[in-house]
Amino acid sequence: MAFNILVVDDSETMRAVIKKTVLMSGVQIGEFCEACNGKVALQILEDMWIDVVLTDINMPEMGGVDFLREVKKNDVLRNIPVIFISTESSQLRMEEVMSLGAAAYVKKPFMPEKIREVLLDVLNKAYATRMAVEGTGATPAVECEADF
Repeated sequence: MAFNILVVDDSETMRAVIKKTVLMSGVQIGEFCEACNGKVALQILEDMWIDVVLTDINMPEMGGVDFLREVKKNDVLRNIPVIFISTESSQLRMEEVMSLGAAAYVKKPFMPEKIREVLLDVLNKAYATRMAVEGTGATPAVECEADF
């Protein structure tokens, strides 16, 4: 199964680094989308199916926390896993986003292995949940071929 992934960060360079890291992870990618802030990301979510979002916290116009709040308010979008990747390392900030429903939190700078580990874990959990909701009873794992 290929996954549609959205990367949200105001730094074009960081979006490229995260995209390359995800591509190296071995996760099968369908569509790879990018947004420079939460407002643009919400528009992308309205226009196409996204399986997982990787987002920064601090961005102009709409930051990651406000973006997550908007996603969780929307009945159609609320089950999309949102992974935070941020330089903010405050325990309070991490607890805040997790309490709002974030799927995971990764601190920058990160090792590619950490992104791979978190992404695979989140996708496996989300896919298992989706399969249970659809009643198929099957829970195939995310395929992964990368060797870090």
